[in-house]
Amino acid sequence: MQWLFDVYAWALENFDAELFFEDSILVIPSNRHFLGTASSVQEMAQIIFDNVREYAGLKHWPCRLTTDQTCLTQQAQLTIQGSSLRTMEGSIADSQNEAESLAILYDPRQVTNPEAIIASFSHTLAHYLGSMAQNLPPGGEDNWPHITEVLAVFMGFGLMFANSAFEYRNTTCGSCQPQKVQRQSFLSQYDITYALAIFAVLKEIPLKDVNPHVKKSLRSYFKRAYKDVQKRSDKLQRLQSFHTGTALSSTP
Repeated sequence: MQWLFDVYAWALENFDAELFFEDSILVIPSNRHFLGTASSVQEMAQIIFDNVREYAGLKHWPCRLTTDQTCLTQQAQLTIQGSSLRTMEGSIADSQNEAESLAILYDPRQVTNPEAIIASFSHTLAHYLGSMAQNLPPGGEDNWPHITEVLAVFMGFGLMFANSAFEYRNTTCGSCQPQKVQRQSFLSQYDITYALAIFAVLKEIPLKDVNPHVKKSLRSYFKRAYKDVQKRSDKLQRLQSFHTGTALSSTP
């Protein structure tokens, strides 16, 4: 699990440790954090995405949703107003200018699986955010999808990743297509659940406030992971030092 702690250290160093410790929340996949009604699938997708972007601290980023399957995730080319890549202040950015906005690809059928689409949206945002880091992540970019999954957990979306980590996107069509379109996962459900435990312990969120939202098959593992993280005082102190300003840079 050392790698997960190292990715957290990289994220804290590059993406505002103060915002993480002071403002980031554990996002709950329910109406508690995802309010709004819609008259179409597109409107619902937009509502969900706007909530994801806000909780991620990226609501000032210009983004546009697209269902164009030929649209590959581009390299981030944003010019962010202000000094911080992430902020909990400001308003939802205007994304009418497509040339200056980030494309967020989604499958409309995935709206029927809220946890999966929330995880997919946050993973795409984590890709863009991670691309703006000042230094390479632990182990380099060979495991980029895995790194950005942890980064999405770091932004507060660990429950959605843990609860949908054992699911895979179905690309079949016609009468054999299932009702739910799931998401592609990269880390195992156990690795992502451990990453969620790191988040909860660092944020001092009681076990009893998290475990009921974890899917039943992972609750006992999350409890063990939470207690294991609590025992790793040296690793926790290293991560907490980014908030206190005593951390040493991981850049060679």
